[in-house]
Amino acid sequence: MPLTLQLPDLQGRLQAYTLSGSTPVQPIGKPAFNRIAYSAAHVVADPRAAIDPWLQCAVDWDATIAYRRRLWSLGLGVAEAMDTAQRGMGLDWPTSLELIRRSLDAAKDMPGALVASGCGTDHLVLEDVRSIDDVIRGYEQQMEAIEKLGGKLIVMASRALARVAKGPADYEKVYDRILTQAKQPVVLHWLGDMFDPALAGYWGTRDVDLAMDTALAIITAHADKVDGIKISLLDKDKEIAMRRRLPARGGADGQGVRMYTGDDFNYAELIAGDGAGPAQRHGQSDALLGIFDAIAPAASAALGELAQGNTQRFHDILGPTVPLSRHIFAAPTRFYKTGVVFMAWLNGHQSHFSMVGGQQSTRSLVHFAELFRLADAANLLEQPELAVHRMKTLLALHGVE
Repeated sequence: MPLTLQLPDLQGRLQAYTLSGSTPVQPIGKPAFNRIAYSAAHVVADPRAAIDPWLQCAVDWDATIAYRRRLWSLGLGVAEAMDTAQRGMGLDWPTSLELIRRSLDAAKDMPGALVASGCGTDHLVLEDVRSIDDVIRGYEQQMEAIEKLGGKLIVMASRALARVAKGPADYEKVYDRILTQAKQPVVLHWLGDMFDPALAGYWGTRDVDLAMDTALAIITAHADKVDGIKISLLDKDKEIAMRRRLPARGGADGQGVRMYTGDDFNYAELIAGDGAGPAQRHGQSDALLGIFDAIAPAASAALGELAQGNTQRFHDILGPTVPLSRHIFAAPTRFYKTGVVFMAWLNGHQSHFSMVGGQQSTRSLVHFAELFRLADAANLLEQPELAVHRMKTLLALHGVE
């Protein structure tokens, strides 16, 4: 019998909704990819910890690491301690470092498991940062701690740098110091202000094209120390324009610097690519995406098809996930983590729907109801009966019996 429940529509009116009954998307085995694909991974909070959730952080380490093992088993790498893990929105630096340590340890038991870890300046008190030298020291502290564990760096955008930099030259100085010291090629991260308003004007200007010029100059000057850059601007044309200008030398393998798409609105077409440009990497993007946490089985299956040359099948699988992703990442975009964790709860990968910092409260019941419908339409409800039960639990908590 089809599964049916009452869900509020976009106007808050209850309407009967019947699930599609489609078979959930799953890859066959662990497929091989011809793109590097990282999923930024969420953390599972510990709801039984005796803390003040808005002020303190408690993580369920077993459930958190189990989720990373799931991502690795699907062939996806883990981008650790990034904004998807609520870095800077509940997850502090000491807890982030412990997360990185545990993730790196767990990866040792998973052959071929990729981990790259967020290195930033979020331990600094912004009001105490007076100069770019303070920013450099902040980056160096986290770099040293992560590299001591054997970790690869994702150099995250810095709120402190955005606060004190006077122009592009300050960004050049900071990144020159950090990249020169890096023990292995890093991934740079350009996070747009739709994800974090404190990063407005990054690279020394609010003009995105001029900012891109500065970032590209830094990358070109240190091509052998930059594996790639992840840009999260939600603008596919900007990503393509930058991708075509990346150095065709350097990178982690000497074959050029990669573009890691961070575009959670247009990832399918950006990963598939357009084949344009003199080098292969100019015509396609690799991936470092928060949405891959929520759609991991579909991402794995689609990337496996792409590697086999089945481009249409790739789009058939991944295309239906895009409306879901656009909903999860809708403005205010910084609250997308709530949708990611909600999906993990619906699909049985954690036993509760609570978040570090109490962030489960950042989206409305109407938002969750539409997310549920879109997840079903994308064949992403892995255990439909459980998903319905849990959605009904959430409805009841909001007074919908």
